[in-house]
Amino acid sequence: MIGAYREPLSGRPLILAALPLEAIQPTPFQRDLSPTHTQRLAAKIEESGSFLDPLIVVRGEDGNLWTPNGRHRLAAAKLIGLRQITALISSDETLAFRILALNTEKAHNLKDRALEVIRMARSLAAHSPRAKEAQFAAQFEAPELLTLGIVYDRNARFAGGAYSPFLKKVDRFSDRTLLLSLRSRDDYAARIEQIDAQVVRVMAALRARGFKSPYLRSYVVARINPVRFQRLKKGQSEPPMPIAQALTRMAAAASKFDLGSVTAADLALVAAVGADPG
Repeated sequence: MIGAYREPLSGRPLILAALPLEAIQPTPFQRDLSPTHTQRLAAKIEESGSFLDPLIVVRGEDGNLWTPNGRHRLAAAKLIGLRQITALISSDETLAFRILALNTEKAHNLKDRALEVIRMARSLAAHSPRAKEAQFAAQFEAPELLTLGIVYDRNARFAGGAYSPFLKKVDRFSDRTLLLSLRSRDDYAARIEQIDAQVVRVMAALRARGFKSPYLRSYVVARINPVRFQRLKKGQSEPPMPIAQALTRMAAAASKFDLGSVTAADLALVAAVGADPG
């Protein structure tokens, strides 16, 4: 132990300590370790000659010390041969489920966020079976991340970015328990996988006709999106269509996709929108 103080915003007590590396492990639902990022981070730490950013550490469900925001720093410390690492130890164990808010060392992409959220949800469902999904809206950040996370967990190469705009409009947090809600989301995820299989079939047919574009999947998914022209009004909480109904209509549109209606101008427009940083 190096010292103790009260965190200035909430007044909660924090301990600053030097801990042995082997005593700390990342929370089990964090994104997967990136060896490339770990090596780059280790190199930068050695260049600076200092390790200045403490880990946040809490006691985990298994009684061990968990860090919700330092997986890559922990791995980098091991890579450069450190035996101890400075940490801020908090008694607030709920910090373990605030990964997205706490993690600033490497920007989360959609896959990272979705996988972390579904891992958190499954852990919370196992330990708090009566808790409602909507209670964890702050920790999960967005409902579509739960659905996308299930698909990514089954298929790491899934192109979730093409389906995210659709799900943002129709996916909502449930007032049912996490256990029940996750069962429904398993069904939604399976239906999205079936739709994506149809999309892949359409893409192959379009490529055979000479259409080549990195935005081909986004174009096809946008064409079969039943709510693409429906805008959500400010403050609107109800989706324009229930997610189950939207998936049914999307699957039907995918199976009846009209290849003859596709033009090069359509794809050019999608490419221009996709390249727009705004």
